[in-house]
Amino acid sequence: MSALLSSPSRVYRIVATAEAVTWAGLLSGMFLKYVTETTELGVSIFGMLHGIVFIAYCVTTTVVAIDQRWSISRLVAGLASSIPPFFTLWFERYAAGRGLLAPTWRLIDESPNRPLERPLSWLLRNPARGLAAGLASVAALTVVALVAGPPVG
Repeated sequence: MSALLSSPSRVYRIVATAEAVTWAGLLSGMFLKYVTETTELGVSIFGMLHGIVFIAYCVTTTVVAIDQRWSISRLVAGLASSIPPFFTLWFERYAAGRGLLAPTWRLIDESPNRPLERPLSWLLRNPARGLAAGLASVAALTVVALVAGPPVG
């Protein structure tokens, strides 16, 4: 598991790809439900799965943005790329090509200077707790989204 989380570039690529894959599943499910009118199963499965991975992508984007000191506009662009299908793949390549995704976590070696960097640095230096906090964040945000209700459309 530690190799999986070893670098911002690796984590970001994995989560951006997962977000795009779940988009493909959801779009396929929507095709089956609304065009062929054969089954709602794809939307039921991939709708929930995509929602969870969407939230994980947003959490990951925020964590990477803080660690790599992205500008607010880059953070917003990264978050916005989760809305159109497959744009997370484009944004990941854009970020990698511009050196925005380092091979190491900056806050493991550097002292945190900004308020949001302090807790993130601690979580990155304690990977089991950091992973648990990340999963708990995704779970809590998923519950909030479920309570708010499904997207209208």
